[in-house]
Amino acid sequence: MKWYIDLVIAYPILSAMVQFAILGTLGDMIAKWVQERKVFMPFSFMITLWKMIEWAFLAILIKYAFVGFQGFVDGLIEHGMLPSNLENVFLRAFAVSFLMNAQFGLLLVLLHRILDYLPIGKVQWKGIDKGFYSLFWFWIPAHTVTFSLDKPYQIGLAAIWSLVLGLLLGLFNKK
Repeated sequence: MKWYIDLVIAYPILSAMVQFAILGTLGDMIAKWVQERKVFMPFSFMITLWKMIEWAFLAILIKYAFVGFQGFVDGLIEHGMLPSNLENVFLRAFAVSFLMNAQFGLLLVLLHRILDYLPIGKVQWKGIDKGFYSLFWFWIPAHTVTFSLDKPYQIGLAAIWSLVLGLLLGLFNKK
């Protein structure tokens, strides 16, 4: 795994973009496969390419949020606005996850929805509430685990979580 850590440290943005472009798109495809029981390609080539670009763009925002919200929690602890016992790995990870998803997560859900429908030209808002709810039942617990890991592994696990959520949403929305 040394090669992976070296790559992520040397190219943090690019490696995040590649990981999310592949795993996020695969999560979207799995969701569609499960929902509609399509055997081969659930999306056209152009939509698949769009999804990869979309996920790569979102990865940039996610990477910056990961770094920024960890610094945000450090700053809140330093100024006495969060308890100092957040030096405990799990409690600190939960604080970062909760604050990031309660603030940035809402924006990301909206942006993700808009980008999903941009090729069609009309955003469908039906079901957006499920995206918001996923912040609390899925992303806060998932990112608590993520932020418990060493930094080089965090963005990779987050990309894997996007694939897992795609599978879960596909199962929940099965036709």
